[in-house]
Amino acid sequence: MRGRFSVIVFVGVMLVLLVALNAASYVRVEREAELEFRPDRSTLNAGASGTRALYEFLEESGRRVTRWREPPAALARVAATARPQTFVVIGRTRVEFKPEEVKSLLEWVDAGGRLVVIDRTPDASLVEGDQWRVAAHGVTLPARDVRADDAEALTLGAPQLAPAQPTLLTRDVSSIAPSHYASRLLATRKSPGENKDVKPGGAYPVAPVAGTREEPAARNENAREREASENDEVNAGENETPPSPSPSSSPSPRPAWTPERETIPYGDPRVGASPGKDETAAGVGGADYQRGGASSPSQPGTPVYHVSDEGGALLADFARGRGRIVVLSDPFIVANRGIGLADNLQLAANVVAGGDGLIAFDEFHQGRGTTRNEFAAYFAGTPVLAMCAQLFLIAAAVVWTRGRRFGRPLPAPRVDRRSKLEFVASMAELQQRARAFDLAIENVYGRTRRALARYGGSDVSAPHAVIAAAVAARSGRNREEIETLMRACEDAINGAPVTPRQSLALVASLRELERALGIRMRAREIRQARSL
Repeated sequence: MRGRFSVIVFVGVMLVLLVALNAASYVRVEREAELEFRPDRSTLNAGASGTRALYEFLEESGRRVTRWREPPAALARVAATARPQTFVVIGRTRVEFKPEEVKSLLEWVDAGGRLVVIDRTPDASLVEGDQWRVAAHGVTLPARDVRADDAEALTLGAPQLAPAQPTLLTRDVSSIAPSHYASRLLATRKSPGENKDVKPGGAYPVAPVAGTREEPAARNENAREREASENDEVNAGENETPPSPSPSSSPSPRPAWTPERETIPYGDPRVGASPGKDETAAGVGGADYQRGGASSPSQPGTPVYHVSDEGGALLADFARGRGRIVVLSDPFIVANRGIGLADNLQLAANVVAGGDGLIAFDEFHQGRGTTRNEFAAYFAGTPVLAMCAQLFLIAAAVVWTRGRRFGRPLPAPRVDRRSKLEFVASMAELQQRARAFDLAIENVYGRTRRALARYGGSDVSAPHAVIAAAVAARSGRNREEIETLMRACEDAINGAPVTPRQSLALVASLRELERALGIRMRAREIRQARSL
């Protein structure tokens, strides 16, 4: 027990030292500011670039929300009661979409699901319909040193935009505050016979990125084309009545861009135009759009521009199969730092919670799938994991040392398990079985005779009569009784017949004489006498 106690004390002292060492050496690392160039759009991130505020707002307002940590193929395997009706992908994901994941996700949309993609450069394979595709242009990538929590730098030079038309996605929205890096969306009709699906990660032809360098010849050619187009617009404006400016439009520094294919221009009120004409179906007007519809009867699946300016749309949606795809070109609107500006929160709630049923935020492609250890992720950045590892090493060392010896082998301790009266009990049983009562009387009488001789002051070898007289003279007891008891014992020892009862009576008389005379025995003899 003493050895175990020392081990316990040693382990306790080591634990205290380790805790003190960790507490003394731990330095709280200041969390680096999140950068807009490399944001974390996860709903678990409470930083400036995260979307935790939107998630908790929807949760507190009674919407059914969940963090989806499985591949998109699991959407079809979930029970109908727990199947999401809206799937939200925010920002450039850390885990790229695989072709089979895109296919399964679009099949889920075709079956009636609602996909919401919020990104400045949305994946082309995710934002295409049956006859139309949506591409981003005018993309300006943020610099590497732009902080995600610096709202002034992010919104510098970006005017607030009003909804292009009253729809379900712009309900109760007066104006929104996008970031300076928000791209613009333009819808392009597919050519006949063009493949419906695009490989994941692919991109359709987009406009040159603002701020990029162009060759001088190409720059001059572009300038001449823009000048010619402006002259044509001026000449046409002299013969036609200029359309009334939209109150939702605001000046935008982004360059105009005209794709090669047929696109939906901003401000065209002619909804339902027949295909084949130069003027295409509009994305801003019509009763169908005011009710949240996707297209006119003549052009099913036509994208709808909900928030836009001269450069294009910031928010558009279109039908695909029996479902819908909603595209928002600025994640800053739903991020923690930008959701509180203007009516960004209302627009974000309309976009994400525009449908019924469960809303699933894609956390699998944000790097937080079910394969990750949540316990380790919870204590990441703290000394708890290091302390657990140290405790494990200490326990392993204790177990290993207890199973090995440090020196020569020592003999096992021998424990005497025999009782001190075991020999006496064995001899008594042996004498009883052999009826050797004289031996029992001899063992007791020999010790009593020596004690009586010392008591009377006579020699041990003296006759029993002399010893009895000396004892009687000192104690005042009857000499004849003492002499008779001693003679009977000596006769039994010398071979006189004696019964078990007589032998027991003689031994009892000897013990009584010793008690009366007060002859003190040794401690060992006293303990033996008490145990009998």
